[in-house]
Amino acid sequence: MARSAGSAGFPRAVRLLSPGDFARVFAVRRSAASGPLVLYACPAVSAVQPARLGLSVSSRIGNAVVRNRWKRRLREAFRQVRTELPAGNDFVIVVRSGAVPGGAAGARHVEEMIRDLATRIVARTGYAAATNALRLGTGPQPTGGQPPRRRR
Repeated sequence: MARSAGSAGFPRAVRLLSPGDFARVFAVRRSAASGPLVLYACPAVSAVQPARLGLSVSSRIGNAVVRNRWKRRLREAFRQVRTELPAGNDFVIVVRSGAVPGGAAGARHVEEMIRDLATRIVARTGYAAATNALRLGTGPQPTGGQPPRRRR
């Protein structure tokens, strides 16, 4: 099957792989939410590094079929929009509800949500200061690999 230039796979270079990577993104505590998704962002160690993605789909979202469907949908959406996302940033997407958008319209909707959430976070005041602090090594240090708990 032929792939278009925008969806050239999901290589290791564009994935967050280690628990330390996830902990660093969660430690910065920059997030935006829309519908069933929460996107956390953190400046990457290198400004020339491509945008990288980590996924967190809890077992409370549903059974393995539902969780894997979410992950496939999110990976494909990221493949489609990663060239439009600001380089030099790491992103973690946390799914907070179980309904997976279906069909081509659902795929486009997830792509738009990822693009909009990333743009909202990076455009916020203070994000540039966090970027400089992290790259200089004076920013927040990770304390654990778990996302912050929601207060009820």
